[in-house]
Amino acid sequence: MRSFDYTKVPTQKITGANGITYAYRDLGNPVGIPLVTLTHLSANLDNWDPEVIDGLAQHQRVITFDYPGVGSSTGKVPTSIQGMAKDAWQFIAALKLTKVNLLGFSMGGMVAQEMLLQQPQTVQRVILAGTGPRGGAGIENVTKISDLALVRALVTFTDIKTTLFFTRTVNGKTSAKQFITRLKRRQQQRDRTISWGAYRRQLSAINRWGRAQPADLSTIRQPVLVINGDHDRMVPTKPNTYDLHQRLANSELVIYPDAGHGSIFQNGPDFVERANAFLA
Repeated sequence: MRSFDYTKVPTQKITGANGITYAYRDLGNPVGIPLVTLTHLSANLDNWDPEVIDGLAQHQRVITFDYPGVGSSTGKVPTSIQGMAKDAWQFIAALKLTKVNLLGFSMGGMVAQEMLLQQPQTVQRVILAGTGPRGGAGIENVTKISDLALVRALVTFTDIKTTLFFTRTVNGKTSAKQFITRLKRRQQQRDRTISWGAYRRQLSAINRWGRAQPADLSTIRQPVLVINGDHDRMVPTKPNTYDLHQRLANSELVIYPDAGHGSIFQNGPDFVERANAFLA
């Protein structure tokens, strides 16, 4: 019987044709096209909000995985977002999936865009959250913003996601505490924290992607749901989220008020409802 509880589902491993062994978790309703999730900078399997994953898993098969060189996956972190996309396709091929939906959050949304450009025929629908287009305004500043937030987190003994993902309003601070608490629910088989070297390689890839020439997104015809909060510090909502929506021929835009980079976690129940309806 398949699990619908992300805090309990076991971590599995599979080796791709590239020789990399990927750590992943697989849960939910096996009917229809599976949803493959692509996570954010420095994240491992335990950085997905279990309530969001469980809500999505009620309606489809959901697969989370560690990028190469991160968490419990082997290999080395690529120094380009395009390289991460190629590695993600290797993982999907190892699972023998011929058609997938994608949920890309933050850096994962960048990876999802490159995956769409590399193998559009394999993708049915895409959700892009807290992200922007290649060469988008301010994306090259993610390294500086992340470094400053990391120093602050170390000094104040708080989780870095508290300030990077959420607004500093009463609502944002409350949502941040609740989110961090949910991330700690899993007690068994917790994933390995990313190494410092792997984290810096990811930052380098984002920096390069932010400085690169914009991609031609007009060729993407799949339905895309573009989501962000109205105050994203890491990937500025204006102009990036709006620009991404305008450049995609078949996209729908959702902007959550009083929300930041992690708006899909701050507005979990609403996001799950919207995502499930979009992916149906």
